[in-house]
Amino acid sequence: MKRWKQWLAAVCLLGILGLAYWKFAIPTHRVETHSELIMLGDLDGDHRWTANDMKILDAFLKDPFAFSDAVARQIDMNQNGMIDDEDIRLLRALVASGSDPYATEESARAKGEPFPRPREFYRYVTLAEYHPRPLWALPYPQADDSVLKWLPRLHSPVSTSTYSEALDADIYAEAIRFDQDWRKREPQLLPMEREYASLKLARLDTLQQHGERYELLLALIDGVEDAETLTERNQQAFPLKILVFRDHLRDTLKSPVYADFKQGKQPWQAVMKVVAGHLQTDLGLAYDFETLPPPRNLTHLENYLQRSEWQYYKSSAKDEDFRALIAFAQHDPRYLRAVSRTSRKLTDMDEVNHNLPMELLFREALRIKGGDKKKAVGLLDEAIRIPFMWVKSIPRDQLPNSLALDNFLLPGNKEDGFDKSRHWNVFGGICLYKSPQESLDLALKREMQDLRDGNYSPDEMREFFRDMIADLNGIYYVMTVNPDLLNSHR
Repeated sequence: MKRWKQWLAAVCLLGILGLAYWKFAIPTHRVETHSELIMLGDLDGDHRWTANDMKILDAFLKDPFAFSDAVARQIDMNQNGMIDDEDIRLLRALVASGSDPYATEESARAKGEPFPRPREFYRYVTLAEYHPRPLWALPYPQADDSVLKWLPRLHSPVSTSTYSEALDADIYAEAIRFDQDWRKREPQLLPMEREYASLKLARLDTLQQHGERYELLLALIDGVEDAETLTERNQQAFPLKILVFRDHLRDTLKSPVYADFKQGKQPWQAVMKVVAGHLQTDLGLAYDFETLPPPRNLTHLENYLQRSEWQYYKSSAKDEDFRALIAFAQHDPRYLRAVSRTSRKLTDMDEVNHNLPMELLFREALRIKGGDKKKAVGLLDEAIRIPFMWVKSIPRDQLPNSLALDNFLLPGNKEDGFDKSRHWNVFGGICLYKSPQESLDLALKREMQDLRDGNYSPDEMREFFRDMIADLNGIYYVMTVNPDLLNSHR
């Protein structure tokens, strides 16, 4: 028996040593790099450059943003980050040569023209990395009858070397993307959607006329997200009415009664009477804020069951989901533009800095989670609270005084941190478990409780409005985003 145990121990030891050698000594197991080999221009996946690739290219040129990011990256033959004339010429030359890159190269060099080496048409792409979509840099034939009357005056970008050139290139590509989306969605717009669209179009025109290029780019991105993700068709009308109420809250912040309250000339009840009036007029809801009960009835079992389901979706988020979302937040050019809009303390009164970045994050979370809204909300709820400790190691005097340090990747001013991002996501998510009406009711009770706990001070009143605006933005967007409309572009 003793010898049998010795043999068993020896076998186990050899097995452990063999496994250790296999894992740590053989390079393929020490460095796990998952990549795929991409053949640029091979749009149909047959490993050749053929007339069929040209058919796909022609379809892409007619409706570029209906195709995924992966297709756009393959069309970027010269790998300069833009879809330009040279990409088209290179692919056409390869097809014309009968899919022989060596013959194509020799023919070009004989004419004294530069041409990539055949090996340059193949790229190893790491699967774990984020790969941005190349910018559209070709002429746009439909510009002359665009809803954006100034689009014909934009020129195709030739470089992104300077900040100004890169900004103009982003505006050009986003404007064309918006125009393409507008042509598809405009016939389907409901009257209230059309009214909001007209306001946004007017703002685009104003920003362009005044040369506000950065804000113009963000407004274009916002318009694209509306067109590609949102629809009120076949939904209840309540979510869109919420935007009317949100705008009235913003108006109240600028009203004489609110100014008098801040100066101590009016009681808090006067301000909340204005809010109650808008609730009645905009949504048909009657509220008495002096007698409003607490936000949750802890005796209701349903609250605990729904919380358990919420926690399940949060906990079921996989590590690779977080990595994909973080990679998006670190590298996606559109998100980085949107999240860079921050303000000095107490200057983002209308709560605009959080909304567009949160829309982009939610869209990406939906893509990662296959269009499941509950899973997307759960993923965001967890990601918002990931502490990036390396950010806190940066001396505060080396960062703008508007920058939130608790989560550098997420939208937020210094005074807000990720607070407004959570408000946006949480009350948007509650709609999925209850209804938009119930989510609004809970939001009003929750923010009113904070106001009450803060003794109705001007600071707490200000945050009541800002928190409510974030809540309403989340409720509207989460409810009206249509996963079937999502153009994943990945």
